[in-house]
Amino acid sequence: MPRPTAAQLAYGSATVVVSTIAMLLLSQTSTGVGVAVISAAALGLGLLVALTVPAPRRRGRHAATRGTATRGTAPGSAAEPADTTAAARVSGPRTAAAEHPVHH
Repeated sequence: MPRPTAAQLAYGSATVVVSTIAMLLLSQTSTGVGVAVISAAALGLGLLVALTVPAPRRRGRHAATRGTATRGTAPGSAAEPADTTAAARVSGPRTAAAEHPVHH
């Protein structure tokens, strides 16, 4: 299992603290059993929130270089069409004469 990210830890911890306080105030319980049940429920809720926070996606080798030409624009915007493929970015085929000029 991968290690939790900082965002997952922060969201999970904040959920535990806020939900514990809210449930204790709303239920107005004063018994030890009630506090234990509320604490267990808050821990479960915090774990659920921490696990559902999306993990950051790893970028491929070419993803970092593609964004440098259109710096400041969002992916998929008008500056960068979403349906560009590697074949569309490659220039037309080169002829042998263009690669090796003949000198007379």
